[in-house]
Parts: sequence; C-alpha cells; structure tokens
Amino acid sequence: QVKLVESGGGSVQAGGSLRLSCSASKSLRTYCVGWFRQSPQKEREALATIDSTGDTSYADSVKGRFTISQDNGKTTLYLDMSNLKPEDTAMYRCAAQPACRMTAAQALRDITRDYFGYWGEGTQVTVSS
Repeated sequence: QVKLVESGGGSVQAGGSLRLSCSASKSLRTYCVGWFRQSPQKEREALATIDSTGDTSYADSVKGRFTISQDNGKTTLYLDMSNLKPEDTAMYRCAAQPACRMTAAQALRDITRDYFGYWGEGTQVTVSS
C-alpha cells in the first residue's frame, strides 16, 4: 500500500509558476509515477510521467512549460509549472503504479485509466487571466 499526498497548489495569475509536490509513504523506486489533472468541464488529462528507469514523457499541452522530477529517495514527486494559463486551472493529482515495466510514454497513455493503482486526492490550481 502506498499513500500519496499532493501539495503546492494555489491561485496564480497567468504567466506565473507553481511547484506541486506529491509525498509518498514509501520509496517509489520500481514504480511508474506521474501527474494528471481533472476539472468539471474536461476529461482527465495526463500531464507527465516518469518510468522506473527515470525516463520522462509529457503531454503536448504542457511540454516546455511543465517539468516532472523526483527526489533521490524517490519518496517525493514534483511538477514544476511555469507560464501558467487559465486553461491550466484544474485539480492536479499524482499517481503511482508498482513493479511497472511500461515506458514513460506508455505510462502517459495509461495514467488516467485504472492501470495506475495508487492516486492522491489532489491539489487545486487556479490560474486567473
């Protein structure tokens, strides 16, 4: 069992930056991990993933603006977001899947599906124009 807790959300103006954190109850060394977001008006959207080898993959909508990373102990996942836009407003959630052999690109396709076994509750990001 793994518990994931997100933090770092808030309200920012367009063009601003935020760093989201996802704290895990144990090391996620062999896991695929990632971030996705959801809002009442849109379907869940995969944002970025890291596979068990450390490779990353990003959705086109955030490539160049968002950066996913982990601490050395693999207990905290980060999402650095810059040049935020009003359309980035959403609940941001992290997810993890143990014993993961997917590539980061495959994980990006699957993170919003039931394949990822552990999800956090989310942290709200609101971007005003």
